[in-house]
Amino acid sequence: MNFPSQLRYTKDHEWVLLEGNTAKIGITDFAQRELGDIVFVDINTIGKSLQAEEIFGTVEAVKTVSDLFLPVSGTVLEINPQLESNPELVNSDPYGEGWMVTVQVSNPADVEALLTADAYKALVGE
Repeated sequence: MNFPSQLRYTKDHEWVLLEGNTAKIGITDFAQRELGDIVFVDINTIGKSLQAEEIFGTVEAVKTVSDLFLPVSGTVLEINPQLESNPELVNSDPYGEGWMVTVQVSNPADVEALLTADAYKALVGE
């Protein structure tokens, strides 16, 4: 399993890549493996200001539908346009082409409070 060290992680299996005051967010390799084949990503929160841990969308796999929780407070700027026609990118490249949203972060310091790669790795038992 892959745990890129430049990312921060949540206990809900989302990852965050902070670039300035903008964060790119997706679900982890562990999460996509647990979900199985992803068939639909439903995110309709563009332009909305949300608090950390609020639901920003859902991901639907063959067996289940799971909520997506925003790791940090901020405004959703962009939704990955590729996921509409290619939701399987979340399975094949969760940290690259399978990203879900970008967010204007209210407080970039909040990202530092998230789990490091090593802490996340320990959480999922790897």
